[in-house]
Amino acid sequence: MTTLSLFKPSNLAKDIPAGLVVFLVALPLCLGISLASNAPLAAGIIAGIVGGLVVGVLSGSSTSVTGPAAGLTAVVASQIAELGSFQAFLVALIVAGALQIVFGLLKGGFLASFFPSSVVKGLLAAIGIIIILKQLPHLVGYDANPVGDTDFCQTDQKNTFTELPTAFKMFLPGATMIGLLSLGLLVVWGKVSWLQKSPIPGPLVAVLFGTAVNLVLIQMGHPWAIAPTHLVQVPVAEGASGFLQLFSFPDFSALAKPAVYGAAVTLAVIASLETLLTIEAVDKIDPQQRKSPANRELLAQGAGNMVSGFLGGLPITSVIVRSGANLNAGAQTKISAIFHGVLLLGCVALLPRWLNQIPLCVLAAVLIVTGYKLASPKVIGQMWSAGKYQFLPFAVTVVAIVLTNLLTGILIGLGISLLFILRSNYRRSIHQVMEKHVHGDVLRVELAPQVSFFNRAALQKILMDAPRGTKVQIDARNCDFIDPDILDLLTDFKEVTSRAHGVEVSLVGFKKKYEKLQEDLTFVDYSSREVQQSLKPAEVLQILKDGHERFLAGKPLVRDLRRQAGATATGQFPIAAVLGCIDSRAPVEHIFDLGVGDAFVARIAGNVARDKMIGSLEFACGVAGAKLLLVLGHTSCGAVKASVELKAAGKTASEATGCDHLDELVGIIQGSIDSSQLRDFSNWADDKKRGFVDAVARKNVVNTMNYIREKSGILDRLVRENKIMIVGAVYDVSTGKVEFL
Repeated sequence: MTTLSLFKPSNLAKDIPAGLVVFLVALPLCLGISLASNAPLAAGIIAGIVGGLVVGVLSGSSTSVTGPAAGLTAVVASQIAELGSFQAFLVALIVAGALQIVFGLLKGGFLASFFPSSVVKGLLAAIGIIIILKQLPHLVGYDANPVGDTDFCQTDQKNTFTELPTAFKMFLPGATMIGLLSLGLLVVWGKVSWLQKSPIPGPLVAVLFGTAVNLVLIQMGHPWAIAPTHLVQVPVAEGASGFLQLFSFPDFSALAKPAVYGAAVTLAVIASLETLLTIEAVDKIDPQQRKSPANRELLAQGAGNMVSGFLGGLPITSVIVRSGANLNAGAQTKISAIFHGVLLLGCVALLPRWLNQIPLCVLAAVLIVTGYKLASPKVIGQMWSAGKYQFLPFAVTVVAIVLTNLLTGILIGLGISLLFILRSNYRRSIHQVMEKHVHGDVLRVELAPQVSFFNRAALQKILMDAPRGTKVQIDARNCDFIDPDILDLLTDFKEVTSRAHGVEVSLVGFKKKYEKLQEDLTFVDYSSREVQQSLKPAEVLQILKDGHERFLAGKPLVRDLRRQAGATATGQFPIAAVLGCIDSRAPVEHIFDLGVGDAFVARIAGNVARDKMIGSLEFACGVAGAKLLLVLGHTSCGAVKASVELKAAGKTASEATGCDHLDELVGIIQGSIDSSQLRDFSNWADDKKRGFVDAVARKNVVNTMNYIREKSGILDRLVRENKIMIVGAVYDVSTGKVEFL
């Protein structure tokens, strides 16, 4: 996105209000995450400002918002305790930011492409559920836990579920009323079309409304007025010196502590993982489906964490709650994220007392609506309909995140997905098919473009389960990389195991660098003298039928036609002869999936037979040894159609076309036409004409078969001696199916 497009009035009209909404949502989250991390209260605010101003400017993401991460609270708290001071922790954060920059320079963002979509969607849904469960107590005025807390087990020895009954028993009437009214306002705002199109986002209206209602209650001295402990509590600095006291600065003497580097690696890895997952998830819910550059995001996050460390802030990552609220408010570009950082800086420095008038219950209503959109029943239904291999990792991720914490749940979800991937590789990664060649069946094992050790178990099972006497062809023509473990398995199977098991192994397509696995075709995949002599006419017919089934399924045999051409150069031993039509839509070799040297194919308009054509067929069966003679007609045949129309009009072919040699062909085909059925032919409907032409084509096939036997003594004798079969068939050019007569 160009700089100019960032400042388009149409974009700014949506980005500025969206940034204001994100600011209002981010403010209590920053404070809550500071409390949950056992860090100074201002550390979360500083992290939010850096996330907006530094990462917002450097990031390539249009919609994600960066700030202090709820998923890191437990890690931050433990690292502060282990390092002995928050100032020492800041040194570890600076080193972690530098490591993230290194990750970005090394193109580590590619890992984002490997996160399973089921885990990413599970992350979104889980965050949505957590937001709803965690914000319900705040909605009714029960603020015993920090707003930014996302862990299942809480510091007060309760958990997400046990907290709810307590919250509903100890609710505040004023907070409950304002919270529910704000929630209702947001629901209505999202349902009414003209309100949805309003330039003012619903969350901003809800915040202003809830704050105004509480101020009125305070002015009235009403007992339902919300007390300051249930409002936003931004640290108030008295003067410039007081503002500077909000900052903490790193103690670089901590660089001498080895634990600092361990903490830095932990922070860098976790923050990078959470960021990559978040931008992947946010891109999925972006209405414009823009793709965030992962490597640039790592660089931006690394720079942000270094700045946050120098100024006394918490670790930052791209975060889903604020990003979801950003999209929900209609953000178009990253200006909204930058503007929320400007507001955090300006309002916290200049207007903290105004911000401290906002009730937490109103912000809870905004977050609950955001959470519902992330975890809507529609999303769960889509994952269910996607099948168990998508739904189970999704469901496990959701449950794990809700019942533990963000980091643990993500790792569990990734682990479950990895198990499914391994299972999938074990079951389906190696493509195998039993091919029926002219000489017999061959089990072809097709290797994928990348064959890793994950595929070893599946490949080993296929090879070891091959019955004795099986011909196995291992096809590596599409393979770019083969793991050394797979090479060892294939080498051992070819040289040792296959001989012990009585399995015949052939190799094809292996690159020259695999010296021990060069092409070695041990079976004949074309019609040889031995193959031709061993087959009976009925078996040849079945070969053609099987080939036609492969044609219909779009799964022809994999052949090296160039090698077949070389192998058959010195002689031919076809198993069948086909008399077909010259029509371009009826290619015999494709229709029956035949290879080079498998069949004689004679083609003539209308698939008719006269003396010279019969001579070719006599040579094919009587001399060359073909076991089957197939007469193949087809629907919508132009020659048959022309013959019918000429018959109905009482014209000859030469009169109608000027072609001197068509009359004999047309005359033969017209022998299959009953003239009494052609009355008023010109007035027939097109469907009736096509049906009649196809019926004539079918009868023409039968007449051709009879004519061949009448006129050819040798072919008739071979049929009577059961040495050949003469079979008729009609190919439907519309469906691709062959009907054998």
